[in-house]
Parts: sequence; C-alpha cells; structure tokens
Amino acid sequence: MLSQENEELFISVSYLQFYPDGSAVDLLSSKADRQTLKLVAHDILGNLVGGLSEVCVCSAEEAYALYETCSERLKANAGSISSRCSGLFSVTVEQKLHPEEVESEVCRSRLQLFRLAGGASRTDLRGVSPLVKVVEQTPCEATSDKILSFLLNDALTGNSRTTLIYCIQPRGLLDDETPSALALAQKVRNLVTKATVNRWCPRATVQKIRNDIVDLRTEMMSEGESDVHNTFRLAELTQNLQIVKNQCWEKRREESKKIKGITQSCWTPNSSLHSSDHREGTDTMKYLQAQLKQEMEEHIREGKGNVEKVQERVARIQQLREALREETLKNGAATEKSDLCQQSQLEYSKALERRRRLKEDHRRLIQEEVEKMERDLAQEQLPTEGPQRELLVLTRERQVLVLQIEALRAEAQQAERDLQNQYHKHQTELHCVREESLQVFRVFHQVSEEQRRMSEGRYRCVLLEAVQDAIYLSAHNQELQADNKQLRKALGELKDILAVRGDPTAELLSQQQK
Repeated sequence: MLSQENEELFISVSYLQFYPDGSAVDLLSSKADRQTLKLVAHDILGNLVGGLSEVCVCSAEEAYALYETCSERLKANAGSISSRCSGLFSVTVEQKLHPEEVESEVCRSRLQLFRLAGGASRTDLRGVSPLVKVVEQTPCEATSDKILSFLLNDALTGNSRTTLIYCIQPRGLLDDETPSALALAQKVRNLVTKATVNRWCPRATVQKIRNDIVDLRTEMMSEGESDVHNTFRLAELTQNLQIVKNQCWEKRREESKKIKGITQSCWTPNSSLHSSDHREGTDTMKYLQAQLKQEMEEHIREGKGNVEKVQERVARIQQLREALREETLKNGAATEKSDLCQQSQLEYSKALERRRRLKEDHRRLIQEEVEKMERDLAQEQLPTEGPQRELLVLTRERQVLVLQIEALRAEAQQAERDLQNQYHKHQTELHCVREESLQVFRVFHQVSEEQRRMSEGRYRCVLLEAVQDAIYLSAHNQELQADNKQLRKALGELKDILAVRGDPTAELLSQQQK
C-alpha cells in the first residue's frame, strides 16, 4: 500500500451482507443507488459479482475503518437477526508490473474475509453454517445461483489459498458442536484449491474481445440466418467487454469518489448508527495521533537534513494538528450541541402545544358556562324587564367574568413557567457554547505552546550548533596562528643560518618576507 502514491497499485474494498434466506445486500451503496447483484464468471478476471460497489483506499487504516463501519451497519440493518447474517469483506489489489510502459501487465489478487453465521451441527440453535451446505452439496449443485454459496465454493475449490478459522464456544464441549466442527474442518481440509498468478493486460484484452466481436458479426452476416449460439456468444462477448472496460482504474476511482460522497451524506449520526460513527471517529483520531507521532519522531531524528524536506515535514505536522483538532472538536462538541438544540426545539414545541390545549379548554369551558347561563335565564319565570331579572343577569355575568379571569391567570402562569424553562435552557446552551469556545481556545493554546516549544527547541539546537561551530573555528584559528608563528620562527632560523654561511638566498628570503 505504500506504493499507492506512485500509481503502481490500485486497492479497493467491498462488503456484502447475506441474509438467512440467501439474499445479498451491498453495504457500501445507498438504497437509492443499489444495483441488482448477479454472478459473473469471466475467463481472465475470474468470478465476480456484478453491480457490487467498490471504494478505493490508500492505507490499511482506511480499509479497517470501512470494515468496522460496514460491520456496524450490518448489525443495524439486520436488527434481531444480525447474529444469523453472514458477511463478506473483500480487498482487491492490482499492481502494474511495468509502470513505465503504456500497455503494462497487471497482477490482480484478492483477499476475501468471510464471516459466516451458524454452527457446524444440524441441531445448532443459531442455524446451520453456509459452509456446511457448500461442503455437503453434490457436484451438480456446485453451480448454485446463490451468491454466497457460489463464492464459498470458488474459495474452497477455485483459484485461491484458503484458511479456515472456527471459533468453538465453551459450551460446545458439552454437546456435539465440537465433533461436528472438527468433522467439518477435516472435510474442508480435503478440498483442493488451484492457486495461480492472475496476470492480464487490459488494453490487449479489450482489443482481443473487440476483434472477436467483429469476427463474430462478420460470420453472422455471411451466414444470412439467425444462429442462436452465435447470438448468445455475441451477448457474452459484449458483456465481457463491458466488464473489462469497467476495470479501468480511472473510472473506478471516479465511481469510488461518488460512492464516498453519497455514503458520507447517508451515514449521518442517528439512533441506530451513533455507536458506529463514534467508533469511526475514534479510529480516525487514533490514526491521526499515530501519524502525528511518527512525523514528530522523524522530524526530531532528521532535523538536520535538507531545508526543503524539513519545511515540508513541518507543513505536514501542522496539517495533522489541524485535522486532529477538528476531529476532537467534532467528536466532543458536535453530539452535545446537536442534542441540546434538538431538545430545546422539542421543549419549545411541547410548550406551545400545552398552552394551545390549555387555551382551548378554557375557551370551551367559558362557552359552556355562557350557554348554561342563557338556558337558566330562559327557564326563570321572571319579567323581561325589571330589577330582579337585571340582578340575576349581572350575577351570572359576574360568574362568567370570574371564570374568564381565572382562565387568563392560569394561562399567564403557564406562560411564565414556560418562559422560565426556556430561559434555563437558553442559559444551559449558552454555557455549552462558552465551554466549547473555551475548549477551542485551550486546544489552540496547546497547539501554539507545543509549536512554540518545538520552535524554541529547534532554535536552541541551531544556536548550540552555531556556538559549537564558533568555538571550533576559534580553536582552529588559534591553531593556525600557532602554526604560522612556528613557521615564521623556523623561517627566521633558516635565514640566520643562510646569512652566516654567506648564501645570497638569505637576502632573497628577506625581500619575499617583506
């Protein structure tokens, strides 16, 4: 995977979920974009699953994060029957053998991780493992139309190297699970696979299939009559051509980008996937921390190297710090902030509904009281006009007014309580926002302090090296001066010796010295 940056490798992952009835679901695609999954047997590429989504990855950590996310999504989709669902996680690796050539051969390999549900015994309460059904089926049933059975049969008898890991529960020692598991393992061991290197040239293969299609069409036109065999053969060649064209790395990278964009928007945090997203965020933070630690160690170890490489590494360290800070804030504050906002909106809606019901009850009660007053006045045998009737009307109206006042007082008290609750909610949200701001400031301050300490350490190292160089140069200068004095002294002695001998070379040496 380290050669991914040089475009020598193409690595993609896929994940299939299998239900007990044999149906399969692509976990890397959304419901709106899911295609019909079908088995495709290709002469060069081997057995494929048509319509299966692939996501390109650049590191083992990214592949593992997708595996964890899809595993959590499998549990969420299956619900109560998740323990009876199987899964297949595939990692496909393609490598160009001669990257410098345009028509380079490609070596293709694939890692398939089957997670099979059920047990080896027919009486197991979890159900029978699909592996038992595949091993015990007759040769004529080997070409099953079920995807899981077909892929398992291919892994056990096709072009592969297969390893079986069977987990035996402690309670299996008391029943027939252990003998059944050992018997199943022995049957699987007796199966023989045929592992060969899969090499092919995409352009040459496309050209060969096109030539076969042209030849077949020419043959069909020359015969002048419809041949069912040639028609099916033409359809098969056309399908193979489309499959080979879909293996283009650029096209698959574009499809992977679309799938990543769709899945990131579809896999939003909710009640069923919250734990999965939290685990994915934790894995991302661990990966960023590991990368930052590795870059810091390399920077400390190779700090005296090329200036451009040092600057590039410092820029990567800064980017990793920013990404780690954003991930920390997103995981720490986003969930709490979202929950508080949703809770506040829900409380506000409940308060509005409560006040509306209270007002409606009061209106209905007052209306009933008014109708009762009108009925009582109609039943009273009093003259239409007079002090007695006027007193009775005023008494009944007073009762209605008192009831209205009580209703308004109750509504005002309810509104005041709702206002107090909203005020407390607002204070809580304000406190959370303040804490989030302080957390951001703390993280920024911590990053700044760490960067300052790192810069100070670098400057101290540079200053120490400069002082050491200055001391070394000063000592070397003193040594050169001492050597110069010794040379001058030796030269003077030589000149005196020559002068005593009367050699004219002494005068020449004196002139050169001046």
